[in-house]
Amino acid sequence: MDNKCDYKSGGLPSCAPLAMAYVPMQDSAKPTYDAAEALTRGTLFPGLDLPFMNMVNKGDLTGTPLGELMALDFVAHELVLYLDTHCNDREAFEMLRDVMKLANEAHERYAKLYGPLMHSDLEESKSFTWLKNPWPWDYCGKKED
Repeated sequence: MDNKCDYKSGGLPSCAPLAMAYVPMQDSAKPTYDAAEALTRGTLFPGLDLPFMNMVNKGDLTGTPLGELMALDFVAHELVLYLDTHCNDREAFEMLRDVMKLANEAHERYAKLYGPLMHSDLEESKSFTWLKNPWPWDYCGKKED
């Protein structure tokens, strides 16, 4: 059988029994949204983007250091979920490593500028700065280019 499906379609077992419920397997980690759009859409993979009642999140989470960090962490989590079922996809694993490196750099940059995000960020602190104002969501300005 000639399969001419696109990335929005998945494969079923060739001898799948009749009258059984199946969830098709995602065939590839490509294509992907960029990190900010993935966070806004709720998925890294356009093929899995099935908005409930065709309503799409229009929130702008980009442009702030916290938004950047959230987007990178979300992409890393999505890739880990994908790799749970596609552990031999070397390209997806390399993408995960790249995203994790960017997320670690963004985390360090954020903690240095605005304070700790996790308790472990206090390891090098000279005092307890966990409750230091302003809170991360108080920074509403876009980052400078």
